[in-house]
Parts: sequence; C-alpha cells; structure tokens
Amino acid sequence: MSTSTRKAREVQARERLILRTAEAMVAERGYLGMNMDRIAEATEYSKGTIYQHFANKEEIVAALCVEGGERRVELFRRAASFDGRPRERMTAIGVSTELYLLLHPGHVQMEQLFHTESIREKTPESRLQLLFATELGCMDAVVGIVRDAVTEGDLTLPDDVAPEDVCFGLWSLTYGGQSLIAAKPHLGEVGIAEAAAALRRNQHALMDGYAWGPASHAWDYDATRRRILAETFPEEAAATGLV
Repeated sequence: MSTSTRKAREVQARERLILRTAEAMVAERGYLGMNMDRIAEATEYSKGTIYQHFANKEEIVAALCVEGGERRVELFRRAASFDGRPRERMTAIGVSTELYLLLHPGHVQMEQLFHTESIREKTPESRLQLLFATELGCMDAVVGIVRDAVTEGDLTLPDDVAPEDVCFGLWSLTYGGQSLIAAKPHLGEVGIAEAAAALRRNQHALMDGYAWGPASHAWDYDATRRRILAETFPEEAAATGLV
C-alpha cells in the first residue's frame, strides 16, 4: 500500500470518527450540546485537526445529512425496482421511508436541523451540492415511477399538473408526517393511535385523488406492502420488526 493511499484511508477513518462522535453527541445532548471543543475532546484529536475536516459544526450536520441522503437514495432505488405496477412501486418508496426512519432516527433529526436557515447559511457550497445530489437522486427515482404510471395508463394527469407536482405532494405529506412522528412521541394522546398507518392511508388518499390506479379500494396494498418487505427489504424488515 502506498503512503498516499494509507494517508487517505487514515483521513477517511478520522472523518468517520468525527461524524459518529458528533452524531452521538447530538442524540445525547441535542444540537446545542455539540461543539468543536467537545468533539476534539471526545475523539482525542486537537481542535485544529477537527477544523481540517470541517469548517464549523454546521458543516458537520451537513455531512451527516449527506450520509443519510446517500442511504435514502439507495433505499429509493431498490424500492423503484420492485416487481409490480407503478403504484405498487410508489408504495415501496413509502415503505423505504418508514424503514429509513426506524433505522436512522438520528439522521432524520439531523435533516430537520439542517433545514433551519442559520445552519444552511453557514454550510460550505461544496457540502450543499453533495446534499442536493442526494435529493436529486431521490426525486429521479420517484418521478420515474410517476412517468411510468402515465405511460402505462394507470394515471392521467391534468394539463397543468406535472409528474414532479405529484411527487412534491407525496414528499410534503411524507416528510411532514414523519417529522411529526419523530418529534412527537405522544401522538396517541391527541387521538392518533397508529401514526405510521395513518400516514400510509393519507399517501394512498392523495394517489386516489389523482385517480392513480389501481385505487386503494380495488387493490390489496397491505399484501403489496408485505411482499415489498419480504422481497425488497428483508434484512431491513428483520432489523426493524416492520411488518
């Protein structure tokens, strides 16, 4: 192994350690409890070394969001390849978002943090571009499913509605619902006994509203969901207990 290769591996390992330390710190103390001094102390590196990797703690949050985004893209692409009709494949996208929330709750928290202006404005452009690339990867997977539904005759969109508009509706609904699930553990106290199931029903209600077939009353999407978990995400389903 060359000296340059070994050094590159050492740099990557150090960056992973910084990120894992910061992630654990946010989970334990919250965002305000994470700072460069504490990360340096916990990793036993100098603060100068930490700054060689990240300009500020906002960039650390962005890097964690990029990691999460890359995981999400991988899940979305697997979901989009599910063997089924387009609406079943969109159901697989929904399942992948449930799995992501269960498997990576810390990353969901980071994403919520990152959307605050004070963090985004302090993030270097290079990290913002990496994050945008993951968002684009997710959007491409979902838009492709909507276009397939149109091509196959399962969905007819009004002239003033683009496939991206349908995706934005599902994205908004899912992101908002899962943000509430992650942030509000006592939803049952306000009458929402099964929040994840309610979110799934609302996703299907939106697709029914666009007359995207097969309609939820005409197809057993619970059976589709079980097949998605068994065929596309067996390891993740086993790890989360999702059924």
